[in-house]
Amino acid sequence: MGLWQIGTDTLARSRFVLSPFAETFASLRLLHAGTGAHPGEAAWLREHLPGYRARLAADPVAALVVRVAFGTSWIADFFCPTSCAGESFEETVARVRATGAEEARANLQVCLQGSPLPAALERDDLPERATTLLTYVWEETVRPYWERRRRVLEADMVARTARVSQGGWAAVLDSLKPGTRWLGESRFQVNPNAYPPREIAAGAELLFMPVTPKTSWVSWEGRERYAVVYPCLGVLAEDHHRRPVPAGLGALVGTARAGVLALLGTPMSTTQLVAVTGQGLGSVGRHLRVLLDAGLVERRRAGQSVLYVRTPAGEVLMEASGVSGAGTGDRLPEPELDPELDPELDPELDPELDPELDPELDPDPGIH
Repeated sequence: MGLWQIGTDTLARSRFVLSPFAETFASLRLLHAGTGAHPGEAAWLREHLPGYRARLAADPVAALVVRVAFGTSWIADFFCPTSCAGESFEETVARVRATGAEEARANLQVCLQGSPLPAALERDDLPERATTLLTYVWEETVRPYWERRRRVLEADMVARTARVSQGGWAAVLDSLKPGTRWLGESRFQVNPNAYPPREIAAGAELLFMPVTPKTSWVSWEGRERYAVVYPCLGVLAEDHHRRPVPAGLGALVGTARAGVLALLGTPMSTTQLVAVTGQGLGSVGRHLRVLLDAGLVERRRAGQSVLYVRTPAGEVLMEASGVSGAGTGDRLPEPELDPELDPELDPELDPELDPELDPELDPDPGIH
């Protein structure tokens, strides 16, 4: 198995970070696979796969670089550098362009696991071609959606960070992606592949990077920076804007409010609801207040967070609308019901404690 030896101090200093480059590379892998994991990915592929394939058809060398660089169980190092915290896409991809030609060919050779490098790749412009393709994927297929994706990724990081505070890193590492598992005694299984153990040096930076496509990998830069890239929670990643709200339910409670109710088959916080709906914090808070008063959703305490989920009455209403199970997916940590939860002390719904939820103070329907 792929095993990392991680000291307690290194794990304690690790953090979740956003990486536009990781999101771009994950999207490239999705384009390469050509199959989406949910309707939102399928719709995205229908829009962008033809252009991607046409671009590769016009540049067979780049197409071959992608095919070889993805390998079977190893990604060419130069093609996927490890992003730094706060680094822009342009800053990361500049390191792809700066790779020496000999190093790029050697990296591709590793991916071939002993097979000879194709003659078409015995050239010096491979880093430039890789950079051009990655930039195309960012500019044409990721950047137009980046604001929404960023909100989704931030919501995932909030959920994971909250779980660290509740159950420690072991609970989070066990659920990051298929194949990850905290084995105890400083051992972290990062994948099921049969690689020699890798010791993470004391003082090294350990980063966890969510991406919206359902894909994952690990990477590192020398001995100073390591990253685990993982798919964010399914309930957040799916493009709920493309899921129509039943007309009858929308007419009964309002389209936006019905959309919130549909999502709450899985417990979610207001931050996560803002991320996936694109509504402002104040709007989401008002919808939750109405749904709570109607007995269609309830609150649950999860550590310092407050999550919302449909009640049995809410489930009945959803089933009557023909959308039983809507909003389910990879589930968030299941919280405990807190009978002492005081509605008056929930700042996420009380304008006096959180002025951002006051309609008069929330003119902007976007994220705060």
